[in-house]
Amino acid sequence: MTAAPTHRSALLETVCTLLSDAIEAFRGTAQEQQLQAVLDRVDEPLRVAIAGKVKAGKSTLLNALVGEELAPTDAGECTRIVTWYRNGHTYRVVVEPTVGEPRQVPFHRDEGALEVELGALDHDEVERITVDWPSRSLERLTLIDTPGIASVSTDVSAKSHSFLTPDEDRATEADAVLYLMKHLHATDIDFLEAFHDEEVSQATPVNAIAILSRADEIGSGRLDSMESAERVAARYRNNPNVRRLAQTVLPVAGLLAQTGSTLREAEFQALVELSRAPVEETDDMLLSVDRFINGRTSSVLTSSDREMLLDRFGLYGVRLSLHLIGSNQVSTSTQLAAEMIRRSGLHGLQAALLSHFADRRDTLKARSGLLAVEAALRSRPDLAGSAVAADLERISASAHELNELRLLNLIRAGAVTAKPDDIAEMERLLGTSGTSVADRLALPAGPDAAAVIQAAQAALTKWQRKAESPLSTQDASVAARILMRTCEGILTDALASTN
Repeated sequence: MTAAPTHRSALLETVCTLLSDAIEAFRGTAQEQQLQAVLDRVDEPLRVAIAGKVKAGKSTLLNALVGEELAPTDAGECTRIVTWYRNGHTYRVVVEPTVGEPRQVPFHRDEGALEVELGALDHDEVERITVDWPSRSLERLTLIDTPGIASVSTDVSAKSHSFLTPDEDRATEADAVLYLMKHLHATDIDFLEAFHDEEVSQATPVNAIAILSRADEIGSGRLDSMESAERVAARYRNNPNVRRLAQTVLPVAGLLAQTGSTLREAEFQALVELSRAPVEETDDMLLSVDRFINGRTSSVLTSSDREMLLDRFGLYGVRLSLHLIGSNQVSTSTQLAAEMIRRSGLHGLQAALLSHFADRRDTLKARSGLLAVEAALRSRPDLAGSAVAADLERISASAHELNELRLLNLIRAGAVTAKPDDIAEMERLLGTSGTSVADRLALPAGPDAAAVIQAAQAALTKWQRKAESPLSTQDASVAARILMRTCEGILTDALASTN
């Protein structure tokens, strides 16, 4: 990932002016500090929270995205404090207590994972931990690890809900969220509904991606487990309850991705040694965790060695690695690491993070700013007729980027009447397959201006006809007019590039 852009879009610049005006209007109040904090973070990387139930694999996925083991992972509830991981010039950990000033604290790494020394502070006395870590992966996205939802500890779950869900006088600090789930349950839908605001963005799904985490377990660790997981994810992508709340659903084998990103040569050699055992022997060992660790083998690997492999790879990862090594598809640790990452679904998630989140950075930042002003105004009904309130309403209603988000939500909620093919084209033009011009117009990557002009003109003509057709419903006509504006913008930019 490249460095975060410094140029602001016209919409974001307008929202920054609104935030400055709102700060003046709320001078001397608690809202002033909240608004200033939002303005201060405008040029920071996008803030993406990773949320989900206990043991959904949040920390494991975070480590895979960063490319090294930072967040602690084990079978218990590791993440009991909201922890921010952001790009920094040096290695530093800062603890923010619920009472008192933030303080820098010592830390060390235990087998890769960070161990933070809280000193006299208990977990429930800490509001958040911020980890500054030099990392190219964190240059465009700040990742936020959150405590498990539906934890056995209500206090732990409350931290996630408090951080991620807005209330009457406070917008959430996260610009977007990755929500991890093993299967779709009512509690997953409830959380996604709570994360979305009902005001500026009309509960838009554009700032959420659902992750079918631990996807390899869906197929019971078989070699075709990821194919099975993709079929399940495809069903969820078409589920009306999910479509109205999340941009997409992606299957990811988090442990496979993390281990592939951090594979050690000694682990590869242990797998090579294990692959030399008779196939019947290893097949029998891989039937269960207990058999793999304690079963008899002609390999020189001890039970401790095999337990270590299981912790790092899981049964699916071991089975896949042995298959790749035994069939001569890989012969080095570098090749195995690359193949594990490729099959884990991590590349698809990284592409989605860039196309759905990072490339929409300014729009999502603007949305967060508008939500912050809106929350502040709700706390002061006497300012309902102020210039700040009027500017908020004007920007929210007129900004085309926000109109696109609203339309996307209406489409996902089933509120736009159109043929399935037209719905698919609407979503594509709105950027659900990627926000680049090529993605929106279904063109090959790197199209020339002539191809863009031709495709944009054809799309504009189509949606003009839809908008003016007496057979179109009112909601379809409104949608067509928004899409016309999208096509006009693409066409204008393409024509300008030829001059």
